[in-house]
Amino acid sequence: MKFLKRNGPTAYAMLSIATSLVTMALKFGAWFMTDSVSILSDAAEGVINLIAGIIALSALRVAMLPADRHHSFGHGKAEYLSSGAEGILIVLAAAGIIFASVQRFLHPVQLSNIGAGLGVALLASICNFVTARVMLRGANHFDSITLEADARHLLTDVWTSVGLVAGLAVLLVVPPKWHILDPVIAVVMASNIFHSGYVLIRRSVQGLMDHALPDEEVREIEGIITVTGGPETEFHDLRTRKSGACRHIEFHLLFDGGISLREAHEMSTRVEGRLLQRFPSSHISVHLEPQDDDRHDMRFERNERYSKA
Repeated sequence: MKFLKRNGPTAYAMLSIATSLVTMALKFGAWFMTDSVSILSDAAEGVINLIAGIIALSALRVAMLPADRHHSFGHGKAEYLSSGAEGILIVLAAAGIIFASVQRFLHPVQLSNIGAGLGVALLASICNFVTARVMLRGANHFDSITLEADARHLLTDVWTSVGLVAGLAVLLVVPPKWHILDPVIAVVMASNIFHSGYVLIRRSVQGLMDHALPDEEVREIEGIITVTGGPETEFHDLRTRKSGACRHIEFHLLFDGGISLREAHEMSTRVEGRLLQRFPSSHISVHLEPQDDDRHDMRFERNERYSKA
């Protein structure tokens, strides 16, 4: 864990790629032994895991680039492109699994070597589970949606694999005619995989469309401004968004027209410092306005009308 944190988010992405290669080989081996379409669907998702890991690694390398003349706010949104692409791949994989399951349902095949195949599939799931847990810790440490998306994808693979193993284990003790359960299990797995892809796509679109921070974080920001600035502190036009791991927070802070600009700036600096303590790696923009400036009332009313429209 210390080695991975020391080498940054890209080290976690490389761990995901290495794990995908191992589990993909194990699952295709299990499919070769059993000829199970359920195991084949699980192996196909292993290919998606590998592709997603490569995309994640590329996106993280771009997202870590510093701001430049053409990208004043940095390159953090590359992470949303990565998680969106991963979501699309997951949905396509689910569609492929359903197609293969329908074909197997129309043309049933008796399975063989189920016990050995399930043992190999279970070993692959353990590898994915350990890697996913490590990556979730990395995602939390670096606040990376790309690492979180990759880890959640691996966990989805784990739970579908566990369901697959449990379902196919039943086939060890039932008559051959019940082997029709194989494509049925695959369809159930595909539905779960499809939902996982949909969630990733939705979150990625929200990020690309500058969706506001979660309501609980917005309320926390409002509380920090009020507590740090004092009970009589007023502010408006609070706007938030997130780009990769960086939160963007901007608002208009009102100050008593009787105090100096230096004192108002010191109050603004205290508020910014407290926000940065709570939300590191944030970009905070504060516009100072005197309270006796009537223009902010007109802007506030206009923003209220806009928000209700």
